[in-house]
Order: sequence, then C-alpha cells, then structure tokens
Amino acid sequence: MYTLLQESDQLSMIKKKQQEVVGFLEANKIDFKEMDIACDEDNRKWMRENVPGEKKPQNGIPLPPQIFNEEQYCGDFDSFFCAKEENFIYSFLGLAPPPGSSEGRMTEEIPDVPNGEVSGEEHKTEEETEKSEVTEENESHAEDSTEAEADSAEVKTEEQQEQGEEPVTEV
Repeated sequence: MYTLLQESDQLSMIKKKQQEVVGFLEANKIDFKEMDIACDEDNRKWMRENVPGEKKPQNGIPLPPQIFNEEQYCGDFDSFFCAKEENFIYSFLGLAPPPGSSEGRMTEEIPDVPNGEVSGEEHKTEEETEKSEVTEENESHAEDSTEAEADSAEVKTEEQQEQGEEPVTEV
C-alpha cells in the first residue's frame, strides 16, 4: 500500500487531506508506506505516470494524496473519502475487510471499483436490505390497519343512523 504525499507542501487543504488518509490507515492498522513527491523526483514522476488519465486534473498534474495498492491505482482523496463514508473502504483499497466489519457482511460480491469511482447503492449489507424490507412491510400493515379502522368507524355510524342515534365524529 502506497500513499503518495508532499511533505514540504504548505497548502493546508492538501496537508489536511494527507493527514486524514494517513490517520485512517494508522487507526485501522493498515500497513502503508508514505512516498514524498516533493523531495523525490522519482516518486513524483511515478505518481504522474500511474494516475489514470481520467483522474488527472485539466492541467494534467494530479495533487496528493494519491492512493495505490502496490501498482494498482485506488484513487484520490475524494474517492477515498466517498468510499470511507459509504462503508466500502477496504474494497476501495483492494484489501479484504476485517472479520466482523459491516463491509465484511456484504451479501453481494463487490466488484473492483475502477480508478476510484464510487457508487454506494449496490453495496448494501444484508442487514440494511432486511431493515428496508421490514420497514416497507410495516408501512403496508399500518396502511391496512388505518383503512380497517376507517371502515369500522363508518359501519358504526351507519348502525347508529339506522337506530336514530346521532353520528359520532372521530378526530
């Protein structure tokens, strides 16, 4: 796992993004190697050559942090952030999720995410799918109950009218 950084860069936004990536990798005990592109021309050249064309900015020079798993490009910071938020970061990094993680309980096999492109909808866990189905079922039962209560109220009102009683209005 490589994270290409620019140590001497004074741009605070780039520095914050670099720190967020490194902090996440350290916190999750993911082995990685920082490769400084500011002090090492070979690292800078390697990064520029290995970031796919569609992920390069208009000027053609990608900014750090750029994330690679060995020679495989994972993505830039925005792709990393989306994968983390959508809870499929290990797939994004090309790693097996740790046992017991929500990403590890995915029912569908997650396809390789090419060049850091992310889409969270097809990455629902079995638990999320079940919750969604239960919610829909409960809503259906609630609608049926409401209709039955309304029908029951109308029947009572008709019975009362037949007996000459005043109708009751429910609020």
